[in-house]
Amino acid sequence: MPKTTANVTVKIETEAGDMTAEFFTDLAPGHVENFVKLAREGFYDGTRFHRVIPGFMIQGGCPNTKDGGSGPPGTGGPGYQIDAEFNDVHHERGVLSMARSQDPNSAGSQFFVCHGEAGFLDNQYTAFGRLTEGLEALDAIAGGACTPGGEGSAPVEPVQVVRMTVVEND
Repeated sequence: MPKTTANVTVKIETEAGDMTAEFFTDLAPGHVENFVKLAREGFYDGTRFHRVIPGFMIQGGCPNTKDGGSGPPGTGGPGYQIDAEFNDVHHERGVLSMARSQDPNSAGSQFFVCHGEAGFLDNQYTAFGRLTEGLEALDAIAGGACTPGGEGSAPVEPVQVVRMTVVEND
């Protein structure tokens, strides 16, 4: 695993338990800065994990999943996009990476947490952090029932991010 920065972590409080993330500021500085900025502003508070594939990943960060949100889940963002920062981080259990469309430079606010081995995403998606705590919450979210049809990744009862808290460490 690459070196992480210990000066900032984010606590992700969810209805299924808490997760704590540390970040690869040396490998994906723009993505880390963007995620931390959005977390600090409360952008993620009230969003839900709208895409869940057990053994692969849980995806969240879409503002359309908030109460009163407009548009289909998985199609919203912060109103801007950031350029890819592909790196050599191996996508595996607990790694945070940015979701995007087919355009490599289309990430905004949506992110995913790998629930299992996902090496086929290496160097194609920007990995920007990893969980240091909360694998139980990750498992609980990944274990929720999903609606059949399509890829079967829409949770029946999507888990909400209650709040994200940026923690400044000394």
